[in-house]
Amino acid sequence: MIKAVLFDLDGTLLDRDASVKAFIEDQYQRFLPYLSHIPKENYVKRFLELDNHGYRWKDKVYQQLVLEYAISDISWQALFQDYFHNFKNYCIGFPNLIATLEELKEARYTLGIITNGIGDFQDSTIQALGIKPYFATLLISEREGIAKPNPDIFQKALHTLNLSPSEAVYVGDNPVNDIQAAYTIGMTGIWKQSKQHHGYSTEYSIGDLSGLPNLLLNL
Repeated sequence: MIKAVLFDLDGTLLDRDASVKAFIEDQYQRFLPYLSHIPKENYVKRFLELDNHGYRWKDKVYQQLVLEYAISDISWQALFQDYFHNFKNYCIGFPNLIATLEELKEARYTLGIITNGIGDFQDSTIQALGIKPYFATLLISEREGIAKPNPDIFQKALHTLNLSPSEAVYVGDNPVNDIQAAYTIGMTGIWKQSKQHHGYSTEYSIGDLSGLPNLLLNL
């Protein structure tokens, strides 16, 4: 019997691609005196390419941008700090996020998050989405000293909830870090479909978060 639903954050609950695009477009405007020699579309496009859907550290992204575009009078550190402190103001959740969490809560599922990332940064993202009260446990890789796909971080979440792997599912967008990692320890993985991993297939998947409650009933 499924008692708990654990989620990835970026790309699963947070529409990270839309959020980052909104942030970087506004950052360009706010720092226009330092970036005006770069066409806005070039700055945005190159940032998104270097960011690689969040799989490259942002300090490296900004260092590369400053180098490629010969940005002067403002450091990569200043641009990075702006991202670190202000990204939370641009967070966009996927459609039906709150409604789905409410439905799962009413169905008495225990909810949790297991996410890679920096503790304070991911905390601010979760707060910005307004979803923190829904979750009984929250594991962030920096604080745990373990990152997905290491199975230990999944085991720790289950231990915290006093559940066995067969009593929980994990919902995520990454085939390796989320779905395969969950199956490694005996959890059921549910793939939140993404354009980034187009063509991937697995036994259980959803295109929209709203499809999750019914899928759980049929497991």
